[in-house]
Amino acid sequence: DAPKVPDSRGDSDGPRRGSLCDRHCAAINNVQGDVGELGCHLHRPRVPPATSTPSCCQQHSEEVCESCVVKTTLTAENAVEANKLSNNYKFGFKKWKSHVTARPWEDRSEIVKELYSDLNIVRGSGGSTLTCGNVLYLLLFGWWLSLLYVLVAAVMFITIMGAPYGRLCWDLAGYFLWPFGKVIQRVEVPKSHQACEAGVGESSALLGGPTALRWRPRCWVGTGYWHRASTAVWLCLGYPALALAHGLVCVTAWLLIVLIPVAKLSARAASRVLLLPPERVLIRCLRMTEVPLEGEVILCCYRAANPYYYKYAVDGINVFAVNLLPLVLVTLVLGYVDSPNHLTGSAVKFTLALLSIMPLSYYIGMAIASISAQSNFAVGAVVNATFGSITELTFYITALIKGSREGNRCYAEVVKSALTGTLVGCVLFVPGLCMVIGGIRHQEQRFNSRSAGVSSALLFLSVGGVFAPTLFSKVYGKLVCGECHNVTQNPLGHYLCHNCHFDLMDNNGTLYYSHVQPLVYTVSILLPAAYLIGLFFTLKTHTHIYDIHISDCHMPGHHHSAVVHWSRWRALVILLLSTLCMSACADLATEHISPILTNSTISQYFIGVTVLAMVPELPEIVNGIQFALQNNLSLSIEIGNCIAVQVCMLQIPILVLFTIFYPTNFTLVFSDLHVYASMFSVVLMNYIFMDGKCDYFQGTVLVMVYFILLAVYFFAPSPSGC
Repeated sequence: DAPKVPDSRGDSDGPRRGSLCDRHCAAINNVQGDVGELGCHLHRPRVPPATSTPSCCQQHSEEVCESCVVKTTLTAENAVEANKLSNNYKFGFKKWKSHVTARPWEDRSEIVKELYSDLNIVRGSGGSTLTCGNVLYLLLFGWWLSLLYVLVAAVMFITIMGAPYGRLCWDLAGYFLWPFGKVIQRVEVPKSHQACEAGVGESSALLGGPTALRWRPRCWVGTGYWHRASTAVWLCLGYPALALAHGLVCVTAWLLIVLIPVAKLSARAASRVLLLPPERVLIRCLRMTEVPLEGEVILCCYRAANPYYYKYAVDGINVFAVNLLPLVLVTLVLGYVDSPNHLTGSAVKFTLALLSIMPLSYYIGMAIASISAQSNFAVGAVVNATFGSITELTFYITALIKGSREGNRCYAEVVKSALTGTLVGCVLFVPGLCMVIGGIRHQEQRFNSRSAGVSSALLFLSVGGVFAPTLFSKVYGKLVCGECHNVTQNPLGHYLCHNCHFDLMDNNGTLYYSHVQPLVYTVSILLPAAYLIGLFFTLKTHTHIYDIHISDCHMPGHHHSAVVHWSRWRALVILLLSTLCMSACADLATEHISPILTNSTISQYFIGVTVLAMVPELPEIVNGIQFALQNNLSLSIEIGNCIAVQVCMLQIPILVLFTIFYPTNFTLVFSDLHVYASMFSVVLMNYIFMDGKCDYFQGTVLVMVYFILLAVYFFAPSPSGC
């Protein structure tokens, strides 16, 4: 490797950037042939020529290397991951942090390798077993599980025929009380038929060396073990209770996530240890330096808890999404079976429906990323445009349909509040939170101000277009007040009025139908057109704005073939099923939100801008935080900006188009609070992002402004008519 020189500009691109080119250049300089142009394409000079060692880029003209200065090289394990990384930097594409392919085992850290390792590895020095996680296991599971084994052992001894299993349960009672630093080993039986017939034999002890067996060995070949009477007694009286207990421990520990080692321990005990002949199970307590030399180790556990299990994935799916998937089934069954609310109330069903939206959003996001990474640009663009906003649109449309059927305009106001909350949250809260969390690890973070400027310009355009009908109605509409009082008791004095609004239906709705509605339709056509122009600008004519070059990081001979978690067809099926479940959960949420809106003392504005707006965006927030921790703030910012732009340029025009075919109470006229909050948020965001660098203080400013706006919505009165 070339000598590393400190970064003179203070711009750090994280551990995956910058160093790749140096390795390529060092290799290229030792290889014969004219390959300097390749090295120049991959190299990104980071120091002045006077202070850096000569590189391959310096061997060429300044005109050739001018493009190298603005390029950022990202590495990928395979072509599919390279496509996913490239899609992350494309405007309008869903940003996805997790891998869509299986990572090579040798590329993973030791911490991650430990998460996926089986509990059959004996370490020479495991350290002290007295840890907080182990004590937690003792308090939650160990004491009653050990007591259950003692009771089962007593039952087996009473049956006399099950005495061997009683002795095994007695030994396992001590093991499961504190299994740490102990090993369960399957004792090998001599293979020779003569030894079986003789009825005597020797076997290596756990620590090595010949030791006489404590029992008379047998040949357990074929199905002889299952034909014994003691086995039948065990399977009828002992095993079912223990298997049920281990199943309960396994499910509970898995749901707690940090105790997944306990879940693995219980699963292996129920599936292997308890189904072995008792003569072949040996339990030993290891010293710090003892290592079994022979025999198969079935269980060996040192720690009951591991805080890094939040990274654990099953078939590429994060463990949190796996654990929340049964919640979707519970929500659907409870919502549609218990329609009269005999078992639970509307508040519980509404909460379950909202929580179910989170894992479904995750599955939709991963399916979109998988399909886009394995397809060409056109297919990826269509999938992202079609399903990118399906989560929010599903809820909005079902709410508008329910409001239209009931003749309740509160649903339309809640939808407007949710739209505004998504816009404000993605402009202020998402990038602000990413700046704060990323700033804890990195003192200063830089991002591509040019690409952020494109999103900012589209945000200005979209906000101006969305609120143009609102401003028009306030200029030309008639102010109508519900109740007025003369403060000075003078007919010409001052009046105090309440519940004032601009009436657009005066004179049989002439102003609305002749002026406001055509303006709404015009805006709804222009905004998607501007979005398409932005896509063409960033993805076709000005791709250099993003300064991204995706390159395979492995040298020749070290390429890894892509093993995708989800194939395209599997991802498509999951995408469609998740969309159907999302529609059902959204229908349940809107079905049971009416009592909450009616009986709650909290403003409907606050419910819309917080719960309904930000809960579906939680997977995106997690992705943004992960990007920020890796010093890739550009993607964290683009996540929020992309969602905000899609709200104004895609979701709102689609809702307007929907009202044409299905008349609802939704009109593109927002309250003053929504207008002021949205415009102030966009202006503040553009001011913060002007210089292309930020720190945790600027992120704190954005988050604090967001919470101030939430306080305003919290204390604001509910919309008129609700």
